[in-house]
Amino acid sequence: MEVNQYLEMFIDESKEHLQACSEHLLELEKNPDDLAIVGEIFRSAHTLKGMSATMGFEDLADLTHKMENVLDAIRNEKIHVTPDILDVVFESVDHLEEMVQDIASGGDGKRDVQSTVEWLKRIEAGETPPHHDADTEKATQAPEQTATTNLKLVYDDFEKTVISQSVEQGVKAYEISVTLRDDCLLKAARVFMVFEILEKNGDVIKSSPTVEKLEEEQFDSLFSVAFISKESASDLQQKLMKVSEVDVVEVTEIDVAAFKEVIEEKPAEPVKKPENVESATVPATPAQPEKKTSAAAKASTPAASKTIRVNIERLDILMNLFEELVIDRGRLLSIADEVGHGELSETVERMSRTMGDLQNIILTMRMVPVETVFNRFPKMVRQISRDTNKKITLEVIGAETELDRTVIDEIGDPLVHLIRNSCDHGIEKPEVRRQKGKPEEGTVELRAYHSGNYVFIEIEDDGAGINRDKVLEKAISKGVITPETAGSLTDKQINELILASGFSTADVVSDLSGRGVGLDVVKTTIESLGGNISIESTQDVGSTFSIQLPLTLSIISVMLVEIEKEIYAIPLSSIIETSIIRSADILNAHNQKVIDFRGKVVPLVFLEEVFEVPRNEAVDDEFHSVVIVRKGEKLAGLVVDSFIGQQEIVLKSLGDYLTNIFAISGATILGNGKVALIIDCNALM
Repeated sequence: MEVNQYLEMFIDESKEHLQACSEHLLELEKNPDDLAIVGEIFRSAHTLKGMSATMGFEDLADLTHKMENVLDAIRNEKIHVTPDILDVVFESVDHLEEMVQDIASGGDGKRDVQSTVEWLKRIEAGETPPHHDADTEKATQAPEQTATTNLKLVYDDFEKTVISQSVEQGVKAYEISVTLRDDCLLKAARVFMVFEILEKNGDVIKSSPTVEKLEEEQFDSLFSVAFISKESASDLQQKLMKVSEVDVVEVTEIDVAAFKEVIEEKPAEPVKKPENVESATVPATPAQPEKKTSAAAKASTPAASKTIRVNIERLDILMNLFEELVIDRGRLLSIADEVGHGELSETVERMSRTMGDLQNIILTMRMVPVETVFNRFPKMVRQISRDTNKKITLEVIGAETELDRTVIDEIGDPLVHLIRNSCDHGIEKPEVRRQKGKPEEGTVELRAYHSGNYVFIEIEDDGAGINRDKVLEKAISKGVITPETAGSLTDKQINELILASGFSTADVVSDLSGRGVGLDVVKTTIESLGGNISIESTQDVGSTFSIQLPLTLSIISVMLVEIEKEIYAIPLSSIIETSIIRSADILNAHNQKVIDFRGKVVPLVFLEEVFEVPRNEAVDDEFHSVVIVRKGEKLAGLVVDSFIGQQEIVLKSLGDYLTNIFAISGATILGNGKVALIIDCNALM
């Protein structure tokens, strides 16, 4: 089978199943007795195992199978759910996510997961892991013999059916455990000799470890085999003990009564073992019916999906083609105005309305719920709370809010930094929270909502807040501010000092924070997306980080302005209003020209000076056209020659050769074919 054509589908579906596993595991931790949740996780894991085996990613399938065994034991009530057991299962999911990511990047999906696999085997055998911290992880990285004393065979439906039918026909089924001597040098050779004897006396159904690992000597001294034969247990034991360097042989007859219960519950269908696959991947049925149900399990079966998967590159091509149409629309509007032909103007207007609807549909197609970014955070917060011995709850609100895919791709890392910051610097230890009269469990709230042409994402915590004195002390010591200016700063300005490059108030450098890298990157990334970030904080009450982002980055509304004969575009999202002022209204303050705008002192920025526009003739100095723009709480007045009007334009990059042009974020092609530069108001502020 040619699997490359299915690779993209495999990667997408694998990510969906792993995300479902993570979400249900978090739910299971809150409701450890709800076996319906375990069933949901088991189904996702089982599907992933089958897909991985079919695609030939054996390491992925093998790890998923080990995790599936633990889940099967939990849902059959052989194991009780504890946070420490879930730590190992979460670790397995993390490994699986990284293996899938490696495959998506062109790798083979292989990863060293030996320590995790060992713990999964030990949990399956009934052993309870200790608190799974960094020290425990080191302890688990012991050789394989730490788990081989507890090797246990777990059967799938096909194997259970084969064993049951064999017993019905008078053949006996055994589990045989063989232990080699510690000083055995050629273990693979001894395994071969054991299997040679077994194959002469019956059929091998299954082995643990797998045959491949036995051949590669990836085991310590013990291996187990499921075996059907007409020979007696004592005869088999005697024959196997004749193999040199075999220390112990234990032969136990398999009780197939439990197998029959499972088989009888399933519909009577012929069982066929898949070709070239070592173990079947049909969904397993639990040995006993689930006793508890969740709301998810009670929900009715959804209707057939009416969605299709579309490669994002096709949407990008579609968007580029539409952008060209937008440029041509502007050109047609310009020509229609010049010609003054009635029918032409009417046709162009109708076409403009149709293109407006088309534009909305294309932009909507590119919109992705922020849930695709948010869904990684509950598991991350859980791990941080375990690592720091804090009690933290993450509440997610508005995950269905949609953003353009280009924005979604960029905001993941900034949000990771902000949430880690809230968990590490914000939420206090349980004993500290008790002393402050707070509940032991801290809350981090992540919410998203639309407002106008923007999406707001807020991260709020009920932690310690920002320590004003500590921030000022660090800022002065780092040279971010001078002692003279420290006293004149407002609380908001002090809060925003933590966004400075290299700034950190952490006393100890840890995996979470303290290196002075993080929040400055957050600020830079968000501003590069045309957004901004603000901070509100009250000491010992909590902090709120608010991010404002544009809905889309490709087609934006602008105000066209003229300086001499050059045309510039200012994004409407930054503009408060336009105004014409007299020269007499311009004041001087600290060598800066300013105006009084509605009771606020607003500095003026003369764009002809910023962009060094040459003047061919003198201009009237009595009046000035000013565009008032805002970035956060800061205002500025951009002085231009004249206003042209509002227009929707296509934002085009300046290319690799013009990456550092000051205060210019891109360019656009106007209806008359001329190029207009787009002003970056954030840089001018």
